[in-house]
Amino acid sequence: MPWPSSPRPGQTGGVFTWTVMPAPGPIGALTVGATAAGLALVAFGDHPEAAAQAAERLGLAAVRSHRRAGDGAPARLWTDGVAAAGEPTQPPEAELDGAAPGPRAAEAVLEHAVAQLREYFAGGRRVFDVPLDWSLTRGSQRRVLETLFTTVGYGATATYGELAARSELGSAHTAARGVGAIMGSNPLPVVVPCHRVMAADGLGGFGGGRATKEWLLAHEGVLTGALDFG
Repeated sequence: MPWPSSPRPGQTGGVFTWTVMPAPGPIGALTVGATAAGLALVAFGDHPEAAAQAAERLGLAAVRSHRRAGDGAPARLWTDGVAAAGEPTQPPEAELDGAAPGPRAAEAVLEHAVAQLREYFAGGRRVFDVPLDWSLTRGSQRRVLETLFTTVGYGATATYGELAARSELGSAHTAARGVGAIMGSNPLPVVVPCHRVMAADGLGGFGGGRATKEWLLAHEGVLTGALDFG
């Protein structure tokens, strides 16, 4: 899938902040990233490379990173035409103290997102209202994921075909298969709940693995002893 080669209007000028947070069950950990515009990335596992790939897709030409010590501490990727990619360094104070949008705004979004994910996993949150940055999506992918986010709530499910119809892709088998592919490319799982999208005849696939999908559905009360997906 093609990705934008430069940041879109309203983005942070190359600022992308990320962290790895612990998660329960078979999930283990989530890599979470944000811009000043909103949450941009949720990836299953402890995968700094996923953050680096997201930064590249957001148009960061030369990337530097910094990861603070401590549990859940943020790291930052930003454009810099001088430093070599991946060189660990502290960002300039001027960048830290700049007006939003910028690093502080992105870190605030990240902290908000991590807090809401923790609340969700603890059973205290059913709706995510952290702002979302959809810049890692485009076209029909974005339309389908936005439809999923707004129409399939906590404890509910939809089939690939139903989501295709809601997204005005039609209800043909090919459209349903297209939705399945879009679920696999979702850059914001859990928050944009692709685990709630099922095959017509069973559980369906999931980028985080079957055990993770089962855990998330059970967490929301969907997967019970009365439901057997084989």
